[in-house]
Amino acid sequence: MSLLLMAALSIVVLLILITWVKWHPFVSLIITAIGLGLVAGMPLPDIIKSLKEGMGNTLGFIATVLALGTMLGKMMAESGGAEQIANTLIRRFGRRRVHWAMMTVAFLVGIPVFFQVGFVLLIPLVFTIAAETGISLVMIGIPLVAGLSVVHGLVPPHPAAMAAVDIYHADVGKTILYALLVGLPAAAVAGPLYGQWIGKRIHKSVPEKMAASLSVRRRERNLPGFANTLFTILLPVILMLVATLAEIFLPKNGVLSSVLSFVGDPIVSLLIATLYAFFSLGTLQGTNRETIQRWANDCLAPTASILLVIGGGGAFNKVLIDSGVGEAVGQLAAKSHLSTILLAWVIAAAIRVATGSATVSMLTAAGIVAPIAQAVPGTSPELLVLATGAGSIILSHVNDSGFWMIKEYFGMSLKETFWTWTAAETLLSLVALPLILLLNGLV
Repeated sequence: MSLLLMAALSIVVLLILITWVKWHPFVSLIITAIGLGLVAGMPLPDIIKSLKEGMGNTLGFIATVLALGTMLGKMMAESGGAEQIANTLIRRFGRRRVHWAMMTVAFLVGIPVFFQVGFVLLIPLVFTIAAETGISLVMIGIPLVAGLSVVHGLVPPHPAAMAAVDIYHADVGKTILYALLVGLPAAAVAGPLYGQWIGKRIHKSVPEKMAASLSVRRRERNLPGFANTLFTILLPVILMLVATLAEIFLPKNGVLSSVLSFVGDPIVSLLIATLYAFFSLGTLQGTNRETIQRWANDCLAPTASILLVIGGGGAFNKVLIDSGVGEAVGQLAAKSHLSTILLAWVIAAAIRVATGSATVSMLTAAGIVAPIAQAVPGTSPELLVLATGAGSIILSHVNDSGFWMIKEYFGMSLKETFWTWTAAETLLSLVALPLILLLNGLV
């Protein structure tokens, strides 16, 4: 019980350092990890060893995935590929179903890019459609943020989801497949359906300042083809899913199975997709090598803070395990017969509400629940990733930078932002949870 109390206290301290003291999550995670090791009686050299191993093992995988995924997203943004996908889908859906088109666009564009990047990339399109049709900005914008958010929280190769995959030892291909089965219905409810309902009650026009700053016309250029851009974006997902199918249906020791398993590894598949993007969205569009290199360099700088938080989460996770807390929690859960899926969702949701960070909540919750999952066999690690991700996107409010970004871009009051963005995020989480539990009964 003393170990469990220490674990609970360490989480409380972590939340206080982030929310009240306002320290950077990375610093807060490292300090909390050291403090937990000290009060748990770990020798000082062992604490340092756990910190190094936890951070190194986590970043050794995630840093590569993050760098390649960021480059792929940058190529899509700079080449105009995202613009091409958005325009094509909206033409085919028609204006009456434009909110469904925006969700689809966000879901596709959001696969290789971060939420903030995808939002800034697509918000000019939302403004243009709202201005031309007179439709409420809320009705078009909520499906956009719902599509981006659900992909960010549930679908690898996003960094937090990939870190959870690593912590739970889940299969990437299966996680992606299950994430699509859960994420699309959740995004549909929280996006187009809720967006249409709330958009009739909160009608917002494009803010003048935002319209002036974001509606600058792009330079004249030939956009990449729709099919080529879509294939480039989905290539890593396709390779991962093929590797999963090969593992199921092909002999494990066969040459073809080994090759498909190799190219379907997250690092290799993203490398292949990034190299292809350099050609299909760069060279093929007439972009010279120097410009492509500059794009690749420029996009990496903003990822430093994200990498630090992920590394700090890995260090905290390792100390939880090495101090004996993980084993103690696992034994308690095994005796109480708790649902690990529900536990993962609740812990992630609680940390999300307290800290405002989906990444911190996913990493912390995964570190706590992973030992429990090992002690209570029978739960799909892929579904644990989804449950943790679903909990991490609930109830975004004033301690989340995304809350303020949505408020300012849409020109809404605090009350309106709660009724739109916060409600949509909460719906995503609440719809995803029963779908995950349903899948757990089927797989």
